[in-house]
Amino acid sequence: MSEEESVLSSNASEETPLLRNRSSIRKGSDSTYSSDAKDVQRSKSDVNFRASALTHKRLRESPLSSDAIFYQSHAGLFNLCVVILVAVNSRLIIENLMKYGLLIRAGFWFSSKSIREWPVLMCGLSLPLLALCSYAVEKMKIYFHIPEWIMFVLHFAISTSSILYPVYVIMRVQPALIFGINLMLFSITYWMKLVSYAHTNYDFRCLRQESKKDEATVDAQQYDYPQNISLKGLAYFMVAPTLCYQVSYPSTNRIRKGWVFRQYVNPTIQNSQHPLKGNYLYAIERVLKLSIPTLYVWLCIFYTLFHLWLNIIAELTYFGDREFYKDWWNARTVEEYWKSWNMPVHRWMVRHVYFPCLRKGISRDGAVFISFIISGVFHELCIGIPCHMFRCWAFLGIMFQVPLMILTDYLHKRFQSTMVGNIIFWVFFCIVGQPISVLLYYHDYINQNSSHFKG
Repeated sequence: MSEEESVLSSNASEETPLLRNRSSIRKGSDSTYSSDAKDVQRSKSDVNFRASALTHKRLRESPLSSDAIFYQSHAGLFNLCVVILVAVNSRLIIENLMKYGLLIRAGFWFSSKSIREWPVLMCGLSLPLLALCSYAVEKMKIYFHIPEWIMFVLHFAISTSSILYPVYVIMRVQPALIFGINLMLFSITYWMKLVSYAHTNYDFRCLRQESKKDEATVDAQQYDYPQNISLKGLAYFMVAPTLCYQVSYPSTNRIRKGWVFRQYVNPTIQNSQHPLKGNYLYAIERVLKLSIPTLYVWLCIFYTLFHLWLNIIAELTYFGDREFYKDWWNARTVEEYWKSWNMPVHRWMVRHVYFPCLRKGISRDGAVFISFIISGVFHELCIGIPCHMFRCWAFLGIMFQVPLMILTDYLHKRFQSTMVGNIIFWVFFCIVGQPISVLLYYHDYINQNSSHFKG
């Protein structure tokens, strides 16, 4: 080894411990820095935990104050209300069972002679034949150019048959109440669909006539007429969860099978007085007692029909518009409730009753009044025909909504409060409306069939 190489190797050996010492010094300084940082953080936390630390640092409202109540979550209070309702009503159910036993009679809802119900089933299964008749009438218009007044007469006869035929079957057979109500609901739904089908196609023909005179009035949908008159399109409309006929609907691209799989009071008044006769204080007590059970039943029916059933039908038919109801529970007036709780019927009324009335020169109030008359008639048919009696309580109850709309609208404007308006709506909804109707019909029905139930 040369002298230069020996010098270089000796220098390298001397630098190695120096580098190690520097790295150790750096590590020591880093550890010292981290320990200092921890000490600083610990000192800050110690200051925060001291008795002299600030407790009140900013402006804050109580969670239930008027300024903060709408920005807070009240899920816990809602759960508390549910627990209390379940506990209280469970105790009442057990108490009534111990005192009176099971008061629900199967004969009220279901017939003991099931063979009597088969005409009701056959009536429901044969109603789709009327849709074929409407389809045949529309085809006759295309091929034979029959006059519009004849079209009106034929469609009127077909749609009216969808109501009169079930009424005749129910009055003749006298089935159990549950079967009669279901058949009437189905027949009225069918009637509304048939009316929409005929009315919309008539409007398409009017658009074609107007387009020949003025191109600016042409609607894009009119180009699909008469191509839209097909059995496939009519069949889809009849099973789709809507009452308004269109050439096409917003649709989904697939059926979510997992979603579909997941979607899977009787008051004691037989011996009571009529609520409109005798002791009015007793009638008020009966109405208040019925308010909670009827509300429970109504909410269950609403959720089952409008959320579960219609959503399942929409999923199976690829129907894209799932707005079957709006947030009616936040309604501030009765008018807002009627515009949001049953969107299929509301849209049908607006499209085939309200707007046609306005086009005929009828005032807005007059159009609303006519809409409620039609609604009241069909409510009475749904209840009166299966009960085999006409007391017009349902009709009067619907017509009572007109002055109730005016009153709740006045109260809402008077108090200028969303909360007050919603509370007023719930008071009328829970106490004034449904309990009185249920009490009236149930009392009359039980008294009319008292011998049957006693037997």
